[in-house]
Amino acid sequence: MDLHRPVDPNKTYEELTSEEKLRYDHQKLHELHRGHESMHTAMVMILIITLIVAQVVVMEWKKRHYRSYALFTMIAMWSIPVLMSAKNQWWRFIIIWSIFTMLTAVVIRKSTNKPMSVTTPRLVYKWFYLIYKVSCFIGVVGYILMMLTFFGLNLAFGHKPQQWMDVALMLLFYGLYFGVLGRDVAEYCSDKMAASIGYYTQEGIPTRQLESNVCAVCGNLLLVDVNEEGVLENTYKLTCGHVFHEFCIRGWCIVGKKQTCPYCKEKVDLKRMFTNPWDRPHILYGQLLDWIRWLVAWQPLILFLAQGINWLFGLE
Repeated sequence: MDLHRPVDPNKTYEELTSEEKLRYDHQKLHELHRGHESMHTAMVMILIITLIVAQVVVMEWKKRHYRSYALFTMIAMWSIPVLMSAKNQWWRFIIIWSIFTMLTAVVIRKSTNKPMSVTTPRLVYKWFYLIYKVSCFIGVVGYILMMLTFFGLNLAFGHKPQQWMDVALMLLFYGLYFGVLGRDVAEYCSDKMAASIGYYTQEGIPTRQLESNVCAVCGNLLLVDVNEEGVLENTYKLTCGHVFHEFCIRGWCIVGKKQTCPYCKEKVDLKRMFTNPWDRPHILYGQLLDWIRWLVAWQPLILFLAQGINWLFGLE
């Protein structure tokens, strides 16, 4: 389609076809910005400098004050997409976001209550592990649907590529967004629960004797020995010698991003823990979610900052 082909001047905008409207809007945009090349160059330079400076500031903030950085990122992840959805009236996302927020708020409240119930840690980890699995599944389905659209499988069903691609991008976004948000909230809850359970403080000092037959995450008795095959779950032993319920330590390491022993804070070797090869892609998927956090939470803020700088300098 030639976007520069003139549009019939005798037609009103409502009478134009969708293709003609696209050409008309494109030509109007070019007419509006004609002769502003130097201003556009300045705006691009401001954007590049803002991105570089913001990247350095964010990385230093994360390195020096990780708790405040993580809390701010979680709040930004939670609020920015729904504000944009409210502005653009994307009701489907607002409804799903509201359901997720209400259920997660109940879980957060349980994890911060004192005294905390002995069943709360497993409930919290089960919820976020479910979010993790569901988000991973939805994201993979969206990616597969996108690949099938590229290969033209939609034509076999008589559907337009745009229809399949819209669904694929929507699933991919939902999977990645709620996966990232779930991990951030899980980390917040894991810190609160670890201090409330009483095995160690937030400074890493143990405050209670750990029994040999007790899981250090949930505080419940271990059902099977390390070398026995469990009916519901197995018992895992870390390199430091401490043992845990399989589900608890998986949630602690993968969902809560805790790479240390909940009791003695020793580094956890994930490769030795997860001998099942199907578990390793989940770890890689978790790293992918960390990359998405920058796009969803920080990039809109940085672009808004760059736009504010342009406004201060009178650049439009």
